[in-house]
Amino acid sequence: MQIAAVIAIALASIGCIPGVGAQQYPTKPIRLIVASSAGGGIDVLARIIAPKFADLIGQPVLVDNRPGAGGTMGYEYGIRAAPDGYTLTIISSSYTVNPSFYPLKFDPVADCTPISQLVRFPHVVVVHPSLPAKTIRELIALAKANPGGITFGSSGQGAIIHLSTELFMEMAGIRMTHVPYRGGGPALNDVIAGQISLVFAPPQSSLPQVKARRVRALAVTTKERLAAEPDIPSVNESGLPGFDVSSWQGLIGPRGLPQAVIERVNREIGKTLRSREVEERMQADGVSPGASTPEELRARLQKEIAMWKHVVSRARIKLE
Repeated sequence: MQIAAVIAIALASIGCIPGVGAQQYPTKPIRLIVASSAGGGIDVLARIIAPKFADLIGQPVLVDNRPGAGGTMGYEYGIRAAPDGYTLTIISSSYTVNPSFYPLKFDPVADCTPISQLVRFPHVVVVHPSLPAKTIRELIALAKANPGGITFGSSGQGAIIHLSTELFMEMAGIRMTHVPYRGGGPALNDVIAGQISLVFAPPQSSLPQVKARRVRALAVTTKERLAAEPDIPSVNESGLPGFDVSSWQGLIGPRGLPQAVIERVNREIGKTLRSREVEERMQADGVSPGASTPEELRARLQKEIAMWKHVVSRARIKLE
């Protein structure tokens, strides 16, 4: 009886040792929820990181595409999963935009467990070569002299590209005319064709057109210059101090994820993003991989949800 009691106490004490839970997890495959169709930007990211992450975490990582309602269906599915670390969700900038437009059935901050940022990349402000403006200062001056006369495209009403440009106009005190498209590609094509004046476009699609001199790059929208094209200044340094907008992806789990699981996933995701093969594939597309702490990702969610609600309210934007 005494021996049994000693064994029980010993086993209980082992369970209290920090890190034991992290060492035991995972014991089966992990599902990575992607709230978009196969082939989209988030899906591509998931399939770049999944193999390396699987090697490091020690279990297969299965990409599970669940598109619909601007990503809200996939996000809700991931958030409602069991908080055991076997269902994780990749979120994007749309996660912080959606609360401004959709009646969500979940709280995008309180109902999730932030784990890490994955990547971040700027938009590139590109204009048709015929537009007289060659800098952000000249663009602002031109727009002030001709209110509404400059047209800008976006990937759709309420999309991150649209809201980024609305924020730019608010901070600059200018007015331009919005022309929404069904995707960023058609908007960029119409800038190339001279049908509209400018677009805030991702580097993956815009930089090849800049190099071909079909469009002119005025600036990038993050405070930092783009490593792949360091000669392109930032909006912040070239006429609009404080402007800092990016597209990004991050990783979350359901609310109540055990701390040991959070720490293990955060650690292995960080190693994944720092691996040479993953980093090279991302940087070739103008994307900067960069892990963060869970607290940093939570702060980004809170800040951007409030920021986009302000922009949507001030500009009176409604989904069509």
